[in-house]
Amino acid sequence: MSKESVLLQPLKVGKMILKNRIMFPPLTTGYEERDGSIGPRSFEFYKRLAKGGAAYVVIGDVAPVNTASPTPKLYDERQIPTFKKLADALHDYDCKLALQLFHPEYDVPGVGKMIMQARQAGMLAQKAKQEGNMELFAQKMEESQRVTKEAYAKLHHDMKFFVSECSHEQLNEIKEAIARSAKMAQLAGVDAIEVHGDRLLGSLCSTILNHRKDEYGGSLENRTRYALEVVQAIKEAAPDLTIEYKLPIITINPDGSYRGKGGLLEEEAYIFAQMLEKAGVEMIQVAQANHTGNMGDTIPPMGSVPYNWTLPVAKKVKQLVSIPVATVGRVVSVEAGEKIVSDGQADIVGYGRSLLTDPDIAIKIEKDEPVRECLNCNKGCVDAIQNRKYISCVLNAENGDEATIYIKPNDTSKNIAVVGGGIAGCEAARVLAKRNHKVTLFEATSKLGGQINLASIPPRKMEILRSIKYFEKILPSLNVNIQYNTKPDSDTLNQYDEVIVAIGASNFMLPLSGNTDYVVSSWDVLEGNVEVKGKVAVIGGGLVGTETAEYLAEKGCEVSIIEMTDKIAAQESGTILPLIQEDFKKYNVKEYVSTKVCGLSEDGKTIYANNPDPVEIQADAIVMAVGSKKLLFDETGINVPVHYVGDCSNKQTADIASAIRSAYHCANEI
Repeated sequence: MSKESVLLQPLKVGKMILKNRIMFPPLTTGYEERDGSIGPRSFEFYKRLAKGGAAYVVIGDVAPVNTASPTPKLYDERQIPTFKKLADALHDYDCKLALQLFHPEYDVPGVGKMIMQARQAGMLAQKAKQEGNMELFAQKMEESQRVTKEAYAKLHHDMKFFVSECSHEQLNEIKEAIARSAKMAQLAGVDAIEVHGDRLLGSLCSTILNHRKDEYGGSLENRTRYALEVVQAIKEAAPDLTIEYKLPIITINPDGSYRGKGGLLEEEAYIFAQMLEKAGVEMIQVAQANHTGNMGDTIPPMGSVPYNWTLPVAKKVKQLVSIPVATVGRVVSVEAGEKIVSDGQADIVGYGRSLLTDPDIAIKIEKDEPVRECLNCNKGCVDAIQNRKYISCVLNAENGDEATIYIKPNDTSKNIAVVGGGIAGCEAARVLAKRNHKVTLFEATSKLGGQINLASIPPRKMEILRSIKYFEKILPSLNVNIQYNTKPDSDTLNQYDEVIVAIGASNFMLPLSGNTDYVVSSWDVLEGNVEVKGKVAVIGGGLVGTETAEYLAEKGCEVSIIEMTDKIAAQESGTILPLIQEDFKKYNVKEYVSTKVCGLSEDGKTIYANNPDPVEIQADAIVMAVGSKKLLFDETGINVPVHYVGDCSNKQTADIASAIRSAYHCANEI
């Protein structure tokens, strides 16, 4: 990596000159204001990307109408100043701004009118209740609930059939709304429009979803007609803007099934790409088609698909058109991006989740510094959006709060000891060193990582080790003194000004009555300290228990998993859970939910439990995975300030995000 990197070379795209090949592709963030305008949180987030050196930032899912969806919107002239403020801020860093305009595949005015009617009825109901008119209260509440139910029924119907049922008048109104939004974007100083080729447009292009019999259905020419009309409308309304098109590809799964419904199969996509160029589109972004019902299909988690799995299609598109082509999807490393551009497979690389993890990719390439790489875990980003929270990365404590959370400058250097080289200890050491403190990191074993090393062992989880490989690179470059195989005593720690303790947690063993000779811990199983065979019962269906069960099933064990709540892996990512369920089905893992373990038999090979009726589960080995407990640190004899971060800092042990954030904030205040 250096200033000569191909990723740092400029690129002409339509009317824009991009200073490098690093793009932030459209991601729903949840940072916008309630009306969809760019507020302080959204402004600071995108500004931070520009400050980090990204050349091209695309705001995802910008609706040209007032939808109920929690996405950005540009449908009213009063919103223009918020977008202009953002465009001006990004231009200060020579970063170009694009809006991805889209329209959802439902009757927005119709659904919106029903939702408003339901809300008004609800408000009248509450007013009647306050006035003591309980008859009117009951009447209006019934109306509110009925209309709400009808609105969602219409929404669900439209998501399947609106593409085929919407009238020419509705299509024209949508096209005009998109054109008006583009015109407002031009007035705001935005540089480009990315046409969202998925959603309504992708549904119309799709042979799977589009069942129309008119000029917008049937042949490829008909199915793509509306998309080309939208492109033309944008060109006429906002002639100064560059037009990019997100080209959604329906890919094929290993079992032969379709991945995605809206969009085009490969062979048709190649033809359509050339049609787009002829229509005046100035860049094409090749991406996975949506409409799958599972966000993991479009934003796949670690280990589920190959890196940059849509690249072969992008490569073919680039061979067929003369305009620049962008590629997105699991491009994790700088080296991967450099190879893509060097080999001529694409012209610009979309680092989506990766820029959440490290917004300074471009700057770090230039300075030849280690880049913190995305894990593709989907826990902070995709899961957050699905749960209507704002997007973030488990490894980045600053996402969404860039205005108030940043590494504070520090004039006074202290000599600080960090005890424990798990992910919390490593993050604390990094932030301390960035703040000019002198840091010594004590690790009791021969390697960094702590529980991350365990977490990397189950199926598909190896990629989580990227979090530790980053620290292995960055900490020495920051002159952190790492002392392996060392447990410092009080005399040693008293030589420092302050101490941060990050010693983590240990596996919790549930006390059981009966013969426990065959009971082992999940940690010992994953570390390879013990080997189990035959029938294995895993007690605990949380994340660790579920992953351990999947690991053992893959190794040939006959696995049963026992969970006292009503759901296995309740905290797992919604994009990963289907993969676990597939493996459980493949290996015939038996699931006992709402099941409480009572004890063991005298020979230790029968588990007595209630479900709520008594149940007996036979096992040659029993693996305990009911959680962890924090390790206790002995402060005896230590007379300098001691701080706790990560698992050992709370009554409840932490996940990666909590560990990172507790370490970051503690180190940032010393």
